[in-house]
Amino acid sequence: MLKTLVKKQMMEIFRGYFYDAKKNKKRSKLSMIGYMILFGVIMIGLLGGMFTFLSMTICPALSSAGMGWLYFAIMGLLSIFLGVFGSVFNTYSGLYLAKDNDLLLAMPIPVRTLMVSRLLGVFLLGFMYAAVVIVPAVIVYWIFAPVNVSVILGGVVLIALISIFVLTLSAALGWVVAKISLKLKNKSFITVFVSLAFLGAYYFFYFKAQSMIGVLIANAAEYGGKIKGKAYLLYLFGRIGEGDWLAITLMAAIILALFAVMWTLLSRSFLKIATASGKTARAVYKEKTVKMRSVSRALLAKEFGRFTASPNYMLNCGLGILILPVCGILLLVKGGMIISILNQVFGAETGTTPVLVCTMICVLVSMNDMVVPSVSLEGKNIWLAQSLPVTPWQVLRAKLSVQLFLTGIPALFCLGCTLFVLPYSPVQILLVLLTVSAYVVFSALLGLTLGLKMPNLTWTNEIAPIKQSVAVMVAMFGGWIYSVALCGIYLMWAYKIGMVIYLTIVAALTLLISAGLYTWIKKRGTEVFAAL
Repeated sequence: MLKTLVKKQMMEIFRGYFYDAKKNKKRSKLSMIGYMILFGVIMIGLLGGMFTFLSMTICPALSSAGMGWLYFAIMGLLSIFLGVFGSVFNTYSGLYLAKDNDLLLAMPIPVRTLMVSRLLGVFLLGFMYAAVVIVPAVIVYWIFAPVNVSVILGGVVLIALISIFVLTLSAALGWVVAKISLKLKNKSFITVFVSLAFLGAYYFFYFKAQSMIGVLIANAAEYGGKIKGKAYLLYLFGRIGEGDWLAITLMAAIILALFAVMWTLLSRSFLKIATASGKTARAVYKEKTVKMRSVSRALLAKEFGRFTASPNYMLNCGLGILILPVCGILLLVKGGMIISILNQVFGAETGTTPVLVCTMICVLVSMNDMVVPSVSLEGKNIWLAQSLPVTPWQVLRAKLSVQLFLTGIPALFCLGCTLFVLPYSPVQILLVLLTVSAYVVFSALLGLTLGLKMPNLTWTNEIAPIKQSVAVMVAMFGGWIYSVALCGIYLMWAYKIGMVIYLTIVAALTLLISAGLYTWIKKRGTEVFAAL
């Protein structure tokens, strides 16, 4: 039974890589390989490469000074932090909000067996994120430091213990969120607020990490002595990577004990939480006039309601709504310094700054992709949308409108702050506004096209179409590639033709492609939606 449940869980996580929902059949081997290569490039190439560089920066200095344990402590903490960050948002929904919980709990399946299958999914996500930090760190240490059998085994044990600890923390945090959610109203926004606070702490730590690590390396002996005296467990944690078997034994016992506590806590409360609907106040109905809304407004309200009802949806697909205005405000505060730096690097008369502004805003716009999973989120209830007395185009137009509204307004605000700070001519202002607006429209149309071409209607956990979808990945990274190309082409060659001509060409091509996507959605896309 466990084998079947685990296989089902793995298929849900990686469904988009092995199964073509549109054609209702397995993907070809070539297609599978292509998707796996794409995943490998993103996870291993980008994230793994970044942390490999960090490891190669700090490992030689600390290992040569006999502070290898401090190196492993730093990289181990980064690994734990990233692992928890990557899996914690999936823990609550994956454990307690899975659509098939009621069905599976009604079957003669032991509750603990179901828990194990759910936790394996959480473990896998956490391990993938943690591994891109700690695995390169261990390998780099083996290259730069003296290696023996104990050191190799210590590195392997360190990776295993970190993965177990990440699972323990993620499951514990998911349990806390679940307990709180049962007693609160507006739980979606509260969950989003707490998650954003966690996200803010993560990025604060990330941006401070370089300077903090530099200070640690410069004063390794001093800080090493303080850690040994006041945070001895952290010292033991770092000693694992050096192959200290006393440290391995003690830390393994502590981490496994914490895991046992977490398991006991979850096993005693899982059934109650998974089947609870939460406390709701008795409704008091009052007679009032019902206002009739137009079809368009009703569909738009439905899409907005779907977006705001799901913390996972808002956090994973709407982060740009918050980041765009924040970046705009930061530009107002630090604009003078930024102008000075850009002028020093590129020169004041090159016209590079408007292109860089467009690039920055396009990157942030790409973080808003709520239209991509919107079709898949209809799930098995898509027949309701198909049976309404409205056309498929009206339904799809509502999904597009949400994307355009929630992305366009923050993007224009950020752009307005930028234009307020930077001394642009009227022509430059017009071209930057046109380029950004064209990209906002293009990203929305491309996202909906991908959502229609690669739907997943058989999910049991909404994380699958929101976070683990191939369509979402292609849309997000495709947007970033567009942005990098926008800047890179100009810096390498197009500066010769001037910023005005270049941005005119970019905006025109983007609008032309957008027109093609719009035509496809309105004609062919509506047929695809109706046939799903």
